[in-house]
Parts: sequence; structure tokens; C-alpha cells
Amino acid sequence: MRLDEFVEGFERDEAAERRRLAEEKSYAITDYLDDVERQFESVVQGDSLFGSTAPEIFVGRSNYPDVSTGLLSPMDAEADATDFATSGEWYRQGYEIDDVLQRRTGLLNSTRSAEVNVEDVWDGFVGVQREVAIADHPVDVELGLDAKPELDLSLDDISTPTGPRARAREADLAENPHVPKAVEKTLEDDDWQAQGAMTYLYRRGFDVYDINTILSAGALGRGRNRRLVPTRWSITAVDDTVGQYLRGSIRNASTVNEVQVWYNDYVGNDYWVILAPGNWEFELVELKAPGSIWNPEPDGEYYMAADDEGYEGRTGYVDETSGAYYASRLAVLEHLEDVDRQATCLVIRHASESYWAPVGVWQIREGVRHAFEGDYATAETFHGAIRQLESALPVSLSALRRKSKMVAGIQSQLTDF
Repeated sequence: MRLDEFVEGFERDEAAERRRLAEEKSYAITDYLDDVERQFESVVQGDSLFGSTAPEIFVGRSNYPDVSTGLLSPMDAEADATDFATSGEWYRQGYEIDDVLQRRTGLLNSTRSAEVNVEDVWDGFVGVQREVAIADHPVDVELGLDAKPELDLSLDDISTPTGPRARAREADLAENPHVPKAVEKTLEDDDWQAQGAMTYLYRRGFDVYDINTILSAGALGRGRNRRLVPTRWSITAVDDTVGQYLRGSIRNASTVNEVQVWYNDYVGNDYWVILAPGNWEFELVELKAPGSIWNPEPDGEYYMAADDEGYEGRTGYVDETSGAYYASRLAVLEHLEDVDRQATCLVIRHASESYWAPVGVWQIREGVRHAFEGDYATAETFHGAIRQLESALPVSLSALRRKSKMVAGIQSQLTDF
């Protein structure tokens, strides 16, 4: 398919965008929060929460190395706990922002303060938390609570939102968790560095969501170095580590033989992925609309951010695009590894006004992953593709050129295509 045919209909009608936003933006979540306290009262017996199933854990980053660490458990005893755990299944089921927020507000975050050094800690609250993290299915626990929950909603651009919090006095397992053999292997080897253990689990079929939870619980790495890792940090660490592994796997692969343009949209985000012949290079450019999350001024200009890397990868953390960079890079590298090719890649993410609440970088990872499921368009050259895409993008070509190294033509080999 030619690219000019591919982009027909993408011209933006700003008035229509605003009308669509008004129809889609939902404040039902505020009404849902009003029901949380009543739900909490119905499931708590005295000061305990019995038979709660914990699909996930959460580790905060404030006051590191003394952190808030928690078990996330549905307050609806009839709920399937697996539906509350962050995973790619949310994309496959078509979850919207409301769906994500409702599930997360339905999770009670039972927290305790803990020191991050957990080398030999397998008892008490932290021990239960670590058992939950390494299990291959949600685990039943009994929780003793000190107080009613704080009914707020914590939103983050990297980690998935968390709901009400209550201080936990104690936690006990109500069943024996089943631990996969591959995870047992990483735990038993005290000399295995965390990066190698992460790669091993990924090669054994564990998705990054599972690995992130295990890493966050301090269950990977050399024994003496095992620490609780704040959830926000562990998400990016796993995306980065697995991405580096995949980049190494395509170093000697043949390049793609044409300029390919892929597209997907999800929860108010548009994703354009351009793959061009050449050695591995990568750039993410983010375009955040006025009135969208992280750029709330409705009459302002588009906020633009970009980060990039060359064939040898990066030597430091990104400056502008945070966890979105590593999540989108991982998705692209998974596709290239699957087709045994390398490419020079530009990802353009447009966070529109419809992205009215942050739900975490999982949606970026899945949005780019699933871009490769559809058809793609072709263009004669990389810059030709950019010129044809201009009508579908919310910023001008000149603005994009000022922000993007690739679009500006700094990668000189692209100018010949």
C-alpha cells in the first residue's frame, strides 16, 4: 500500500476532536470512588481482610532506602484477581482509561514501611509480598490492617495507577504459592547478576510484566545485592535490559529492504512507526496536545520531546521521554527480532486531548507492539515518508524537523534513500 493512500482521512478536524473528547472523557471514576469506602466496609471484618487475593505488589520510591511497600488486593471478593494485574491482556480486551482506573481503584494497597535490603527476608509482611511476586498466579492472603483506607488515586506516567491505601499490621499466606522452575533457578543462584536473570526469564517466555514484579520484590540479582526496587524504576529497568538483549540479537541481521510505515492508536494516543533500511538507530518523538495530560493548558502549544540512540545504544538515561522511550523501543525490537531484521527506526507518539488521565507506560508498549499486527504502507525514502505524513500529524514538518534528529537529516545515511 502506498503511503499517500494510507494516510487519507487522517487530516485533523480540531472542532471534531474537541467534540469527541467531550463525549469520551468520563468522570464516572469520581462516582466510583464514592463506592470504595462502602465496599471496604463490606469486606473488612474488624481490622482484618480475609481471603483477599493479591495479583500484584507495589514498591514506592519516596524516602529511599526506606520505602513504602504494599500488597495490591481486590476488595471485591467475587472478582477475578487476574483481571486486576497489569498485562498486555488489557489491550487485547480493549480496556479504555475508565476501565483501567476502575480496576485500580478497586485494589486496596495494604502498605508497610520497609528497608530495601531483603537478601534473606522471607518472613513477615515483606516475605509475604515477595512470595506473592514470584508466584505464577494470584495468591490468597490474610491481612491485618491498622486503619481505614485513604481514598485517593495515585497517577503516574510510568507505573499503573494505584487506589486506596491502608496501613497493614501483618500479612499471612492463606495458601502455598506455586513458583515456576525458572524463577526458582534465578533465586537459587546467588552469583547471577540481575540483568542476566531478567534476560533468562524473558527467553523462557516470561513477559516484562512478570519480570518487573519479580525484580521489584528484590528476587533477582546477586544474593548480597538483592533489594526492593521501586515499581516505577523496575518497569524501566526491565524494558531497558530486555531491549538491550534484543538489540544484541539483531546486530548482525540483514536490514529491512524498504521504508515501512506502521500505525496504531490506543486510549487517546497515536503511534507512527517508521522503519528504514540501515543499521539499528532509534528515536522517539512525543507530541503532547494542549489540554492533554502533562500539557494541561488548553490554549497552549504542542509540547514536544525526543530522545535517540545509535547502533551501540545509549550510555545514560534519556533526558526527555522517560519510560516511554524504553517501552516503545522494546516493542520495536521485539518485532525486528521476530522478523530477523534490523532497521533505523523513528517512533512518533501523539498524546491527544483524549488521553485525559495517565495509565502507565504499559499502554505505550502495547500500542507499539500491536502496530505491527496490521498492514503497513511503503514510501520511496525516509524523508518522503515524513513529508507524506505531515497532513496526519498535529505539528508542522518544520517543527518536527527542529525537534527530531532523524527528521532533520543528522543521520546522513538516510538522505540517500
